[in-house]
Amino acid sequence: MPRPDGRSTGELRRVKLTPRVMKFSDASCLVEWGDTKVICTATVEESVPPFLRNSGTGWVTGEYGMLPRASATRIVRERGKIGGRTQEIQRLIGRSLRTVVDLPRLGERSIIIDCDVIQADGGTRCAAITGGFVALVEALRHLRRQRQILTMPVKDFVAAASVGMVKGAPVLDLSYKEDSAADVDMNIVMTGRGTFVELQGTAERTPFTTADLRRLLQLAASGIRQLITLQRRALRAASPRQL
Repeated sequence: MPRPDGRSTGELRRVKLTPRVMKFSDASCLVEWGDTKVICTATVEESVPPFLRNSGTGWVTGEYGMLPRASATRIVRERGKIGGRTQEIQRLIGRSLRTVVDLPRLGERSIIIDCDVIQADGGTRCAAITGGFVALVEALRHLRRQRQILTMPVKDFVAAASVGMVKGAPVLDLSYKEDSAADVDMNIVMTGRGTFVELQGTAERTPFTTADLRRLLQLAASGIRQLITLQRRALRAASPRQL
């Protein structure tokens, strides 16, 4: 099936992860994923949410937002009350990153990963998770250099990719044009060991079969392995032990 940008069905768009792009944050990563661009920044706070006080364990969470002109039409800024989509994506980012962190080894402190979409062409939540992990690791490295933690509490890599059924064919990494026309749309989060963190899948137009699901999961796993290779290169670490 020909795709709008000429990619094969199992091909990612060009993905570039650039750490340390922001001057004042504790850590950062610029994600360039096709025409989608997301800046992920990390902030370390010496406190935890009230439900974790005096527990001896830490916390990792995420926040997400889009600039008004990140898309073809202006997006109204979210003031005061955060929209349901934004809340759902923020929770997804936090859950995904916490899965690969040994929180008690972090100590009673929080790391906030802010994911700001400066240009959106599909896959923004996947870009936020993939780049957010790089920013998180850089923030933890900073804590270790400061001897605030003695060892890295990272258990594994984690990344995310979108897949879908478009015109009856399974495809990897949907652009906005493909996403808006997809019969099935999924976001898959996986670890470096190949275990699943989250599966988000919806039949937008046509229900999908078990065979379709298997093919989509295989495509996602292939794409995520490539993304984790890019994370390793950006962090110059072949395994969690080398972080």
